[in-house]
Amino acid sequence: MGKVVSIKDMPKNLKIQLVRELGYNSDGTYVTDLEGTPVLDKYTNEPVQIDNMAILPGSTIIIDDNPLSVLLYLDEYENER
Repeated sequence: MGKVVSIKDMPKNLKIQLVRELGYNSDGTYVTDLEGTPVLDKYTNEPVQIDNMAILPGSTIIIDDNPLSVLLYLDEYENER
């Protein structure tokens, strides 16, 4: 697995640049697709806030940085790491 880098303290403008590089966007509060629809956490089905997003190593999947989503992500992709 690659090195894990926390983006928790990254300035919001850099987080927005990061999601844009990954093919997403942001309205300043939520991660959105390019049409402006909020991106939903794959596991909780809740909109992902830009200040609480997680992008795990080796992935471009954006999820909410909460214990349930991270655990379910790791469980689902354990054989791909």
